[in-house]
This record gives sequence, C-alpha cells and structure tokens, in this order.
Amino acid sequence: MARIRTIKPEAFTSESLASVSVTAERTFFGLLTQADDHGRFRDQGAVIAGALWSLRPEHGPLEVEDDLNQLHTAGLICRYEGEDGKRYLHIVTWAKHQKINRPSGSRCPACPRHEGGQPTQPAGSRHGELTTASVSPHGALAEDARTLPELTVRNAESAGQDDFRETSRTTQGGLTEDSVSPHRPDLGPRILDLGSPPVGSASAPAPDTVSDSVSAKDLVGEYVASCEHRPPSDVLGRLGREVGKLLGEGIAPDHIRAGMDRMRAKGLHVSLLPSLVNEAMNTPRVTAGTATRRPWTNPADVEAAYGGDL
Repeated sequence: MARIRTIKPEAFTSESLASVSVTAERTFFGLLTQADDHGRFRDQGAVIAGALWSLRPEHGPLEVEDDLNQLHTAGLICRYEGEDGKRYLHIVTWAKHQKINRPSGSRCPACPRHEGGQPTQPAGSRHGELTTASVSPHGALAEDARTLPELTVRNAESAGQDDFRETSRTTQGGLTEDSVSPHRPDLGPRILDLGSPPVGSASAPAPDTVSDSVSAKDLVGEYVASCEHRPPSDVLGRLGREVGKLLGEGIAPDHIRAGMDRMRAKGLHVSLLPSLVNEAMNTPRVTAGTATRRPWTNPADVEAAYGGDL
C-alpha cells in the first residue's frame, strides 16, 4: 500500500542521486512511497514497474531492473535474499530521512547487511518492554536527538538480568556512532548508521573486479574492440558494473566473454548479460555419436521408395 513520505530539498543536490540516471532517481523516489515503515520492499522489477511506471509503457520491467542495479551500485538501496528464498530490497538511508510515528511490523525480513538480519518491531509493541530516555545531570531531558541515549530494559520476570542491553549514541564531526553494552557484545548495536554507503563514496565509479588476473575493465575493452562502432559511454558504464558483479561471483572470464558475444550479436540490453552468461555456461552440448533428428522430406522417386505398394 502506497504511503505519504518525505522528500527533503537536499535530495535534488545529492551526489548519490546525481550518480544515477534520471529514471533511476524517479524509481528511487517512487520506492519511498511503496516501502513499508522500515524501508523494505519486494525486489521484483515487474511489480515495481507496474506500481511506478504503469502510465509509461516504454519504461518496463527491464528498464526498472537497470534502475535498481544503478541504485544498488550507488549505495542507495541494498538488494538481498531472505531466508524464504525470495528477493527483497532495503532503502539504506531510510532511518536518516524518514521519521515514522508508531511504525507497523514488517512482512519483509531485515537486511542482513545494514540491519543485522534481525526483524524490526514497532516501539513498545512487545509485552514487558520499556523504552526510556536518559536525563541530563541537571535533571532535564536531553533535547538534542543526536546526544540522546536510549535505554532498553526488558521485564525482569520474563527476560531476566542477562537480557539487559544499553545503546548510546555520540556525535563526532557530524557522524553518529553506536556503542554496544559490554554486558552482551554478541547482540550487536541496536541502532545502526544507515546513512553511509557500504564502500567508499556513492559517486565513485565501481571498482574493477579481478578474477584470474582478468578485470572488468579488460573485458569491457575487448567488447569495445569487437564492436564496429564504439558504444555510448552510458552503455559501457552499465556493462562494466554487470561484468564486475559476475567476476565477483567467481564466474570464469570465458563464460562472460561468451555472454557478451551473444549480447552483441543479438543487440540485447546490458541488464540481460547475466542470463546470457548462464545460457553460455549451462547450454547442453551435443556429444559425438549422438543421433540427431532430421526433418521428413518426400522422396524424389515415389515408386522406387515404396516398391509400388501405393
């Protein structure tokens, strides 16, 4: 169900959003209205295209899939697989920009990379859980949310002394850090900083992935050399990201080359490269000596062929 969300003016000067295409940026804004109260949604290109691009038939599931790949590469969303085997996505900076009053429970599993894989429950929804804010030394409540510690205490009768956990937040140079209580370090932080991309700057190009001393840059260079005309820079950028992900999965460069050859020969979209590589890897081969089926043809001499029985 679509919801009313907040878009800050800084979004239009964001370097992260500026690193993706305009259609990917529009898809990102649309995901803000479709995601649940914890910033999660099913990772289905066809469903997202129907919800956000139904009146734009030229922008279908394949184009939305490319938008999602760009947003994932830029660190704006995180695509992951749940324990049920289904694909989900999570808006990385959700907690930084969306303030939900009394968030409802989520049907999507938590993001294992940014949320520790633990499902998020709405505040105060579990029986016996009490959330309080700390008080300043002078007896007044701290008003600055960046320096407001959060103390979570479970009911002593149901949880016991060992379930005590405390999380404090400190501010250093505008960045927020979370510390974990020494009593239960295995539980991890309760509040995570979701506003930073996983690796490096969001506007930086995707790093070259090396597999068997062959990098994504090398394979893209071979692809350009085999083309009659140099493809557009946007196509080469997307191709480099797809090749880098395939190399990161340990796929042999020869299989990637075979998929790129099929993509060039058929003039297909870059987002279909993983399917073409899979086709090149797993297409059954005809072994020597295997009988092949030939189509039926009428004999030239009917009488000689049937011995005059007709």
